[in-house]
Amino acid sequence: EVHCRYVAEWVGTKLRWSLAADETEVAALREVAAGCSDQSVTYESAA
Repeated sequence: EVHCRYVAEWVGTKLRWSLAADETEVAALREVAAGCSDQSVTYESAA
């Protein structure tokens, strides 16, 4: 569960600040997120 929350918060931060992710990072995030059916990503625009 803690891994799912971390991934959701990490992705939300990346989206909020328009940060890039390389293929390796995206693959790792997707691998962890695949087991997180109850987790969602939310973020607020930094604008």
